[in-house]
Amino acid sequence: MLFHKLFTSTLGIGYLKGGGTYAAIFTCICWYLAWNGSFPPPLFLSIGITIFITLLGVWSSSIVEKIWGKDPSRVVIDEVAGMCIGLLFVPVSVKYLLCALVLFRFFDIVKPLYVRKMELLPAGWGIMMDDVLSGVYTNILMFIVVKFSLF
Repeated sequence: MLFHKLFTSTLGIGYLKGGGTYAAIFTCICWYLAWNGSFPPPLFLSIGITIFITLLGVWSSSIVEKIWGKDPSRVVIDEVAGMCIGLLFVPVSVKYLLCALVLFRFFDIVKPLYVRKMELLPAGWGIMMDDVLSGVYTNILMFIVVKFSLF
């Protein structure tokens, strides 16, 4: 049980007020440190890590939801997974990471375009999939930003 609490709270970040934002920032920092200087980041490794975090997040958040209640705020691994999705195929630079962070938090907080509907999925799927979709929307917009060099 300790593993699931540590994993879903992203090493305790979920216990902080505003944990979702801190988890997204933490993800950006880790992404930068891991892939800085490589464009694109190693494709199979970055996709593999993202899929692993997402699937383990579904399973683990389903378990802690039984203890902490429906879609608990302490669970922030969904923000980590969504932020990873938002950063896939994006050049690793501070300006793009900050842009992706702002876009992801916008989609995660406002929940437009069916993002809110994802929360209706059962257990860990509902916890994770709204952030996964927010990450997909972020990634699409980041493709446009990078493609047209808007920064």
